[in-house]
Amino acid sequence: MATGLKLMRAIRVFEFGGPEVLKLQSDVAVPTPKDHQKGDRVFTTSTISGGYAEYALAADHTVYPLPEKLDFKQGAAIGTPYFTAYRALLHSARVKAGESVLVHGASGGVGLAVCQIARAYGLKVLGTAGTQEGQNIVLQNGAHEVFNHREHNYIDKIKKSVGEKGIDVIIEMLANVNLNNDLNLLSHGGRVIVVGSRGPIEIKPRDTMTKESSIIGVALYSSTKEEFRQYAAALQAGMEIGWLTPVIGSQYSLEKVAQAHENIIHSSGATGKMILLLE
Repeated sequence: MATGLKLMRAIRVFEFGGPEVLKLQSDVAVPTPKDHQKGDRVFTTSTISGGYAEYALAADHTVYPLPEKLDFKQGAAIGTPYFTAYRALLHSARVKAGESVLVHGASGGVGLAVCQIARAYGLKVLGTAGTQEGQNIVLQNGAHEVFNHREHNYIDKIKKSVGEKGIDVIIEMLANVNLNNDLNLLSHGGRVIVVGSRGPIEIKPRDTMTKESSIIGVALYSSTKEEFRQYAAALQAGMEIGWLTPVIGSQYSLEKVAQAHENIIHSSGATGKMILLLE
């Protein structure tokens, strides 16, 4: 390494594999911003040089001002969760004020973001979580009602709560487990928005026919630059007004990044957004 070059710690990957291929290096050169790579107090939706590091480069169209009222931990929890949540609700589901939304798996980073945005936009918000702590956090972040998805009869409880009409929109975090139940919970013309899935599932297509319902997948990085700008404008307003408040979950040092990935893979649920710390 050249003398006088400023160095940093960063995670680097040199081969395909599981979490064990995530290697911490202490002799990585600090990247130098060029034109259109800003050095301000910001959060980002993607980086050029990699986000698992003490310093990172990002193109100016992927970074947005981080208000002083939010700390950097919260800033790290905004990008992917909130932009995904906004795209799922406003772009894919095309929600309208007064509609109902069920966030199936609401206690994680994206789920809580959906709850906050949906409540701010005037929807009736229902959520599910698998622990008492998760249920409490979901209620504190915009949900009108919450259900324990580990209870064998929780679907019946949701049906009783919403009545015959059903649910207009379901934001689904684990489609390979829940999609059949989702289709039965929908209202006429209802939409299931698939944000996450960990495997295959067999469904009955007739369940979509009788209610003329839709199953729509979401991939944040299919968004255009203009769509990212639109989402950012709405989310910046949420930060200014105060309804956008990221909830931080598990925190890991860079040295523990492989363990963090193991926990993501084997976790049966999440509470808040997992982040990496540089201290």
